[in-house]
Amino acid sequence: MVIFEWVVSVLLGAVLLAALARRVGAPYPAFLALGGVALAFVPGVPNLKLDPELALALFLAPVLLDAGYDTSLRDLKANWRPIGGLALGAVAVTTVAVAVVAKAIVPEMPFAACVVLGAVVAPPDAVAALSVLRHVPLPHRLTTILRGESLLNDAGSLLIYRLGVAAAITGSFHPGEIAPTFLLGVVGSLVAGPILAFAYVGVMRHFQDAASTIVLQFVAAFGIWIAAEGVEMSGVLTVVSFAITVARFSPGITPPRTRILSYAVWDTSVFVLNVLAFVLIGIQIGPILERLNEAEQTTAIVLASMVFLTVVLVRIAWVLPASGLDRLEFASQRRAREGTADTVLGLKAAVALSWSGMRGIVTIAAALALPQGGSNGGFPYRDLIVFTAFCTVIGTLVIQGLTLGPLLAWLGLSDDDPVGREVGRARAEAYAAAIETLDPDEGASTEALREEFAAALKEAKGHEEGLAPESLPADEARRRAIGAARDRVLALRREGRIGDDAYYVLEEEFDWAELNVTPRAET
Repeated sequence: MVIFEWVVSVLLGAVLLAALARRVGAPYPAFLALGGVALAFVPGVPNLKLDPELALALFLAPVLLDAGYDTSLRDLKANWRPIGGLALGAVAVTTVAVAVVAKAIVPEMPFAACVVLGAVVAPPDAVAALSVLRHVPLPHRLTTILRGESLLNDAGSLLIYRLGVAAAITGSFHPGEIAPTFLLGVVGSLVAGPILAFAYVGVMRHFQDAASTIVLQFVAAFGIWIAAEGVEMSGVLTVVSFAITVARFSPGITPPRTRILSYAVWDTSVFVLNVLAFVLIGIQIGPILERLNEAEQTTAIVLASMVFLTVVLVRIAWVLPASGLDRLEFASQRRAREGTADTVLGLKAAVALSWSGMRGIVTIAAALALPQGGSNGGFPYRDLIVFTAFCTVIGTLVIQGLTLGPLLAWLGLSDDDPVGREVGRARAEAYAAAIETLDPDEGASTEALREEFAAALKEAKGHEEGLAPESLPADEARRRAIGAARDRVLALRREGRIGDDAYYVLEEEFDWAELNVTPRAET
């Protein structure tokens, strides 16, 4: 009962912290991290532990599936150079730099353990960065690069991580194992993911109810991760390639009601997993500090500070030299500077990108997944690595996360809204297709709907880029009418003229009707 009450209190506190983060325009993981710090010093906190073998599957599988589903394969292909450079090059350089720093500060730490520390803190987490970007307009391509980086850098860092863990535990390292491991982990995963996706889509055709569909989505996330890791493939790449493929082929077979409910469930799940990750690592910090003597605590603080500085500086050093290259600029910016040598706009984009390297749930999950003490003594310097990883997450989320919004506002990067233009043009074509299905001989109501679509198409044709309006002409009137209908039905319920069952049926009808007429931007 005590643990249950504690969990309820933690979730309530997390909701309040997230609300505060939204109010100040900061990434909610930054506030969750601060909450984790507070838990480290709260007396009487339950000593909760997670099996290290479950940590990566529990935290990463659903988060990556959710992120992969929202990722555009077309945009990944269009930006493969900067994404590849950050996901592979920056991760490798960061891992080596952190390993060298750790070895210099703690000479007795095995170099394999130093490499593991580097792999743990190397991959940035886009959840924090993108939560800031929701409040500040930013070029779409920069957002795409951040999303793509966060999906692919996990694969590279976790491959290094697994090799380092094995070398640290066994005390040996065989370079000849790298190529087969890499080929199986990358090529095998990229082949298996889409194959499993097609099989999954075929199975899902037989399930239409929301509960079964959502449960099977989670079963797929965890099952694919476990299966991929079991045959020594990359769980990250398998899940991500699976999710991207499913996103391309499932919309036609998923009912709208199920899709809306699914989005809400997955948003909630990702939030709860972030809360759980920061709680689990936060409550480990207190015992870790208690196990360290004064000299060891000083070493731990120095190491954590230097690792934090290293990951920040390496990212800046990697990104800024590329600021003058076309891959960090946008087509509209290149057109604007034709005939000049000005590269300021490219530099602005690079500054924003270099400061968006916050660490988060991936780093925490990797740290928690390190083998704990046992008959073989566990992973060498595990406490020091966990402490350093947590401090790095805290430092990047708090310092970079809370300053990214003001920095982006100061840089003044503008977005020419390519997504909005594509939406407007696609909406116009969708209206035209809808008109073709409406037969005016079917009745007055059909003719009225046809005229409404025709009015929207006329507005699109009058737009210089052929963009259709965000809503149909009568949508505002529909909202007023639906609002009046809601008020009347609510009054009937209060008067006792209809029961709750009848009220809920009508409430759902009005909800769907209102969602049908409300632009996405308003919801």
